[in-house]
Amino acid sequence: MEHITSTPTAKAPAERFTGDVYLDMIDTPAEPARLAAALVRFTPGARTNWHRHANGQTLYVTDGTGLVGTRDGGVVRVGAGSIVKCPAGEEHWHGATDTTLMAHIAVVVGNADGDGTTWLEPVTDEQYADAVRTAR
Repeated sequence: MEHITSTPTAKAPAERFTGDVYLDMIDTPAEPARLAAALVRFTPGARTNWHRHANGQTLYVTDGTGLVGTRDGGVVRVGAGSIVKCPAGEEHWHGATDTTLMAHIAVVVGNADGDGTTWLEPVTDEQYADAVRTAR
């Protein structure tokens, strides 16, 4: 057993996120396991770039209110206790609303190349504003 009492908080890389986002790694892929998990905290308006995961992703919202959007224009509003499963290969993004913080635990099962995430372009301000307006 390994008892970890704290993990360092790191600012998320600007080339993958818009706004202020902070990461606390829970677990990183190490052979033979391929699980990656992180607590991710988004400030109001902050969000990921578009991205996809080779083996999908599960998000468990721990605090606040956020949005998860897909390329087909689907957007859901999430809050504490919400679970969102993004299937393998689906291009999506997630982040806080424009007025609230949001935190979630992100879980992915990696592949032979690492965590299996392919990072794409930023979500535009127009795409984000549309998501805020239309989220269900």
